[in-house]
Amino acid sequence: MKKGFLVCITIMLMLSSACENVQTASTTKTSNTSNNSVENTTVPKGADTSQTNSTSEHESETDESIIPKSTAEYCDGVWTNLDDETEKSFYGTWKVEKLLGFANSYNDASEYPTGQKIIGDEMIIKKDFFSSKGLKNYHDYQHELKNPLYRLDFICDNSDSFYRLFQTDPDPLNINNNDTVKYIVINDSSTQLGIPLSFFIVNNDRLILLLEATSFELKKVTD
Repeated sequence: MKKGFLVCITIMLMLSSACENVQTASTTKTSNTSNNSVENTTVPKGADTSQTNSTSEHESETDESIIPKSTAEYCDGVWTNLDDETEKSFYGTWKVEKLLGFANSYNDASEYPTGQKIIGDEMIIKKDFFSSKGLKNYHDYQHELKNPLYRLDFICDNSDSFYRLFQTDPDPLNINNNDTVKYIVINDSSTQLGIPLSFFIVNNDRLILLLEATSFELKKVTD
């Protein structure tokens, strides 16, 4: 009887120990799984990443939205000789018809911003000869060049790009948003130095004289 009682107690102790081992192992496994989920930041392959992708896509869209999409936002620097079409629009005898406007920043040898005494004066622009001697009231703008070097520096495809480059309000110059403006400079072939007169050709049918900071409409007298 006593022996049987001891056997029963022994069996109960063994079962109790086994249950404790199972509970400990289960707790340890749960704890490790929890730690791994916190420490492991790599998203498993095939997992639902819709929220992560949505955030990344939103950030990507935000970044792209600040990139200018207009290809004509700035004028093109070409720095080349005049083509046939530009020469046809540029060469001739021209009369200063009217004052148009001024650049935002200026350095001008004329009576800025009033008293420009060149309205009605004439200038000659030919392939092998240039003369602004007709601007008789301003010595700094009187030049006569044989075989002048004409150079097309910039082409602006709209009024916004024109303003960005030249800092000149396009409205007084009657330059509209879709107008094409060519900027031409002149150098002395003997010295390679530029002179303080330059020109805007608008849509190949208008010529604007630029005396550093002051713009004038020109009217063709003869070809």
